This record gives sequence, structure tokens and C-alpha cells, in this order.
Amino acid sequence: MADLPKTPLLDELESGPFPSFVSEIKRAAEKNDMSKDLLGQLEQSYREKIGHWKHGGIVGVMGYGGGVIGRYSDLPKEWPNISHFHTMRINHPSGWFYTSKSLREICNIWEKHGSGLTNMHGSTGDIILLGTTTDHLEPVFEELGKIDFDIGGSGSDLRTPSCCCGQARCEWACYDTMALTYDLTMHYQDELHRPAFPYKFKFKMSGCPNDCVASIARSDMSIIGTWRDSIQIDQDAVREYADKGMDIRSDVIGNCPAKCMDFDGKELHIENSYCVRCMHCINVMPKALRPGKDKGATVLLGSKAPIVEGAMLSSVLIPFWKLEPPYSDLKEIVDNIWDVWCEDGKARERVGEFIQRVGLGNFLDAIGLEPVAEMVAHPRENPYVFYEDYFEEGDEEEEEKG
Repeated sequence: MADLPKTPLLDELESGPFPSFVSEIKRAAEKNDMSKDLLGQLEQSYREKIGHWKHGGIVGVMGYGGGVIGRYSDLPKEWPNISHFHTMRINHPSGWFYTSKSLREICNIWEKHGSGLTNMHGSTGDIILLGTTTDHLEPVFEELGKIDFDIGGSGSDLRTPSCCCGQARCEWACYDTMALTYDLTMHYQDELHRPAFPYKFKFKMSGCPNDCVASIARSDMSIIGTWRDSIQIDQDAVREYADKGMDIRSDVIGNCPAKCMDFDGKELHIENSYCVRCMHCINVMPKALRPGKDKGATVLLGSKAPIVEGAMLSSVLIPFWKLEPPYSDLKEIVDNIWDVWCEDGKARERVGEFIQRVGLGNFLDAIGLEPVAEMVAHPRENPYVFYEDYFEEGDEEEEEKG
């Protein structure tokens, strides 16, 4: 293999105290021509301050409309080994649990058919395999299938559902995030692989209000574990924290956003009807406090990163569901949302933007869901109430006489 291209600008990115992607590309380039040419083109882009990737149309595997992001170089003569440099998104296991054997098998496939470069993981959660040519897409797909891995979502479809580790490793999880993620992934295979939506749709499952996968900011439907009874309190453990020097009034009560707590020096009192389930007190005193016993999840809708209308956070759709298999209630509301959104949504309009455009009241009416107080973002600004006139049969005649 020829010597690596000179990269003085990229070399500067290796000079800091942190790991550098440049070092990893160089390691791959020692035995892979695609990675070698990638270094050269990237250095040229840094030097010219111009990106040299172009979109060359739709590319994928037979029968799937998503999962492959087509990428082509606009300098194919200078860097022929990356004239095609497609990215493949691979559906990750729930909670990102792998065996070392499966990771080695994935890497072996990619070193054989691609650049050898991976990203563990993309923002959706997928395994990202960076850089291969069109003629290698089908062989990669076939070999991944033999080790029980499938391609994930991309484009205007259901993106690969993802979740935190849930009850597998976390004591705070209020429902089985991994079971729900697997169930939704298997149930919505067609929506995952064949783009038919106005734009992307993401599920993200968090087992508790700590929201370790940031679902409230990064998914169209956020499913966050919660409880609806009282926080469990071990008063002996509370006193132990106090005896060992914790300033409960300052460190716990003073940081409670709902101001629903009090400590008299012996016992901690919580007015649970005011609690907003922020988890701060539980995180600070995990030996003394635990989530309630009546556990389930809150379903929220509408978050997204900036594209058209800017960043949005999810809003409450269902305040509390027990969320137990087969999750029929959840799937019914999801199907209703997709029916309305697919019928009336604009191209590249996320669900949250669609709700903003048509109005929450109209949206709820269309999906057959009754409004609840938890959906209100803030108190009304207009103090006046206007009533529409409704006439029963015969009322019009009485009205005329009157």
C-alpha cells in the first residue's frame, strides 16, 4: 500500500489531550485504501474550506428503502477509492448490549467490505458503518443477516427505536424499556424499512425521569418511566444521611423545583401531590428514597432538533400508562397519529411541527384522544371565554318567536 497522504492540518487535531478521529482514520488507512483516500480528501477540504461530498441519489439494498445513506465524492479522479463512500445504519440491540463475539463479527464484515471505520453509535442509536461502495451493499446485508443483525432506519421512515438499559441494570427503571423497544422494532418492520412518512419518526424509551437517552429532546415519541403514588421513604436512612453531614435543607429541599418537601430534623415529609418527578431528591439520597410502587410511563410527543421550526421538546400526550405487553393501547394511538400525519403532513414536517401548524385541539380530535390538564404548557393568556351557539331541534323556531 502507498504511503499515507501528507495531512499537516489534520495532524493538528491529534495534538490535544483527547482522543482524535484522525488517529483512528490513520490506523485504518494503514491497511485500507478507502480510509487512505478519505484522509487525503479531508485534508483537501480543510485546506480549501469546501466539503467535497455530494448526494448522488437513492442507494440501498433490495427491498429496503432505508438504512443506507448514499455518499459520493465530487473528486473521484483525485481520490478514486472513495468515489463511493456509502454509510450503512445497522439496528443495534436494545440497551446496546453486545457480546464481544458479535462485535468482532461486525468489524470483520466491515473490514472485508468497507473502510473499516465505524461509529458506535449514531444519534438515533444505530451502529454506523462508514464507507463502502454500491457493489458491496448486498454482500454486507447478506453477511449481517447470517449473524442476526438487520439494517436500521433512515430517510422518511420510522428510525431505529432505542432505549436505556432499563431494568437490566438500573434500579430506577419504572418499566421494561428493552422489552418495549424490541416489541416496537419487530411490530413496525415495514415502517422501519420502507419510507412512507412525511419525514422521520423516532421512538426513544427511558426507564425513569432521569431520561438517560434524552428522549424528551431527541424523539418524536418519548416514553419516560414514572410513578403515580408516593415516593418511598426510609426515614432511618434519611437521618443517617443527616448524621453523616448532608445538609438536607440545602442540598435536597433547596433544589426541589416543586418546593414540596420539608425536614424537621428527624423526618422528611413530601407533599406528593405537588411532586413533579424530577428525581433530584432520589438521586441525592438513593438509600433513603425510591420511586413509588405504582409504576408506568408518561408518553410525550413532538420533540426534534432544528430543521424547519427550530428545536422543540416533547409535550405530554398520555400522563400515565402501565405499559405492559402487548402494548395494544400504545400501538393504537401510534397508528392513529401516523394516519393523520401521513394524510395531512407536509414534506419534511415532523409531528411536532405538524401539531403546531394544525393546533393541538384539532390534532387531538383527529387522533381520537381526549385533552387532559397535563397537556397545557402554561395558563391561558386571554381571560375571556367565548361560547358557540348550539341549537337543539326546534330552538331556531323559538328563537325567531322570541
